Amino acid sequence: MLTVLGFAMIATFLVLIMMKKMSPIAALVLIPALFCVAVGQGAQLGDYVIEGVGKLAPTAAMLMFAIVYFGVMIDVGLFDPIVRGILRFCKADPVRIVVGTAVLAAIVSLDGDGSTTFMITVSAMYPLYKRLGMSLVVMTGVAATANGVMNTLPWGGPTARAATALKLDAGDVFVPMIPALGTGLLFVFVLAYVLGRRERKRIGYLTLDEALVPENDTVLVAAGAGGGQGNHGGAGGVVDLTKKSGGGSGDAAGAVSGSVPGSGSSPAEGEDEGFQGLDPNRATLRPRLYWFNAGLTVALLAAMILELMPIPVLFLLGAALALTVNYPKMAEQKARIAAHADNVLNVSGMVFAAAVFTGVLTGTGMVKHMADWLVGAIPEGMGPHMGLVTGVLSIPLTYFMSNDGFYFGVVPVLAEAGAAHGVSPLEIARASLVGQALHMSSPLVPAVYVLVGMAKVEFGDHTRFTVKWAALTSLVVLAAGILFGII
Repeated sequence: MLTVLGFAMIATFLVLIMMKKMSPIAALVLIPALFCVAVGQGAQLGDYVIEGVGKLAPTAAMLMFAIVYFGVMIDVGLFDPIVRGILRFCKADPVRIVVGTAVLAAIVSLDGDGSTTFMITVSAMYPLYKRLGMSLVVMTGVAATANGVMNTLPWGGPTARAATALKLDAGDVFVPMIPALGTGLLFVFVLAYVLGRRERKRIGYLTLDEALVPENDTVLVAAGAGGGQGNHGGAGGVVDLTKKSGGGSGDAAGAVSGSVPGSGSSPAEGEDEGFQGLDPNRATLRPRLYWFNAGLTVALLAAMILELMPIPVLFLLGAALALTVNYPKMAEQKARIAAHADNVLNVSGMVFAAAVFTGVLTGTGMVKHMADWLVGAIPEGMGPHMGLVTGVLSIPLTYFMSNDGFYFGVVPVLAEAGAAHGVSPLEIARASLVGQALHMSSPLVPAVYVLVGMAKVEFGDHTRFTVKWAALTSLVVLAAGILFGII
């Protein structure tokens, strides 16, 4: 009974948010509450929620202060050179832009933290996608999938969990998987190229005189914006970089902040007021403190990798130091915090709402019953192939469950079943990493809310677009693992 209700609860949640019948926060709270009552454990709902909140509170704190920290770093101009470098490479070619998104997300993922990766990637790429009218779900999907593959790094979490659960060395688990994971990452780059070609075909051929935003005041003017040149959403549309004139700046700015080409939305109707991230004259810039901010960020990331302190504490200290040094006046600090308050509230609110979902799923025993049912459903004849079975199961299970639940609850059972048929625990541990490409888009992963929140993308839209590509990437990793004899 609990197995059926567990799957029903997850399915109900996914259907409602993908059909946009409920907001993610409301769905994460109300649906598990209703199912908790349905299983006859309504009286324990408070205990389950408090337990879930307690487990996710450090994550919420980390995200809150990480958003403030990286928001300040964006304000002061730390990432402007990165953005300029990406623009030099990407120019106005949608193919290069999407591939650049995948490469940037993969590189930044080396720090092992998904939230950091998404904040930096979206901050760099969002203005370019919006200015050229590209699909934002392409950006979020590619970034999430690339980060999912890189999330298997030993310090990223899943590998350490698999090694701990099966009492193995993390290096022994990860190193042999490098060829398969490298194949998965290469597939993400190929996927980015294909999606970029689709965007190029949808938007039309684009030209851009200069990819860099010059030091003087400029904007991107889309053909047909305020000038009666026609719809720039059709094939053959042209985007040019032109000087902002005094009389027509309003229309030009409107073209920059408009919604998807061809949608007919005006800036007044849309949700975006413009792009300030690359404004070379913004008042928040602190060029004289550039190397201090760069050094502070490198030190912060190094401390995270070396685990010198808990990550929430590191970001709390980093945010406080960054605010104090860059904006010594109290009014300036308040203004910077207020500027990023929307992101902080949205993300932290989503994390605490997710705590209700995970608390009920775990507290009622649904997760355990679902896992036991899946393991019990494995045919006896598949015993010698438990590595393959583990790899296949890791794709849906790491999407519907937290990494802790999967690696500490399911993987040991799979390893036990495999051992009875002579399958090495190392093989099981490696196979369990296959599903991480899809896991990073799970509604149970707090970092994904940073991604969709900063990109201003509906979670349901992101899910519909990303799941199929991320699942395919996981299957590619699995196939490569089998081909190379790793799994």
